[in-house]
Amino acid sequence: MGAIGNGIELLGLAGVAGGEEMTLVSDSVENATAKLKFLRLAFGDATSDQTVARSEILTTLEAMARGGRLSYSWNVPGDPARLDVRTALLAVMCVETALPLGGDIDITLTASNWTVYAKHDRLNLDPALWAPLAKGVCPDELSASQVHFGILPGMACYAERQLSMTHGADWVQISF
Repeated sequence: MGAIGNGIELLGLAGVAGGEEMTLVSDSVENATAKLKFLRLAFGDATSDQTVARSEILTTLEAMARGGRLSYSWNVPGDPARLDVRTALLAVMCVETALPLGGDIDITLTASNWTVYAKHDRLNLDPALWAPLAKGVCPDELSASQVHFGILPGMACYAERQLSMTHGADWVQISF
């Protein structure tokens, strides 16, 4: 992705690139790069002494939201522990699956309690995924696109956090 982005930048400097087509390609590269950064943070190795720069998280979430159906609100001060960020982003991925039509996802840290919250009038909570998660366990059968539901309970345990999930008709919340 970086090489494609650099190539587009070089074309722009040479005066060759321009117009709506190149803007679309440039925006697509930026979004794909942001998704890769997000996935590295969510699935990458993490130790108890590592932190993640707040600016890196904000930049990644802003780029992912640009032009999409989802928006993210990162209400976490400072540079949080990478284990907590990894747990939070896995929870974000779970919440995203409940928002097929888009919506707003709030990630908040109060004292030492993390909350990932979303509200939408057309929330879609698949019981096969969410019921086990509410108990803090891995669902029995997962497809590749649902693997975050299987990893989240173990990651919360590894981060020495107690995972909980609550929901209503139009909202869902994962806390740890």
